[in-house]
Amino acid sequence: MQSVVPGKARQGPVRRRRSLATILAGQPAPAVHASGGRDRWSAPLSEAPADKEAALRAALGEVLDPELPISLLELGLVYGVGFDRGTARVDLTFTATACPCMDFIKQDVRDRVGMEPWVDTVEINEVWDPPWTTARMTDEGRRKLRRFGVGT
Repeated sequence: MQSVVPGKARQGPVRRRRSLATILAGQPAPAVHASGGRDRWSAPLSEAPADKEAALRAALGEVLDPELPISLLELGLVYGVGFDRGTARVDLTFTATACPCMDFIKQDVRDRVGMEPWVDTVEINEVWDPPWTTARMTDEGRRKLRRFGVGT
């Protein structure tokens, strides 16, 4: 640290202080919660698809587990989807009844599916029977977990 002597000019480059507002102005807004992957979500479809259930699955394929960058579909957490008169239904389970990320995951599902202009309401049905096991994971989900050093 350079000492400053009163009456002497400071030598070296002049450092200007920036206000906190100036610093934060260049930063993205903080996320609403801690889950990741929202930056990878695609834009909503411009019109209602013919196969709404396939479109719901595609949207859910973009929702990542907050702890691992693997989609809910790859983990086998989505048990089913349905669509009827503007309401998207998602049958969803979790890896454990005490999963600390349940609320984050449900909010991401609501937000991603709800982005679609042809979806008026998102209903999430928690399914606990049959219980989730690693047997429900896709081959791609298993490959991704292995890359992170997690055995399945």
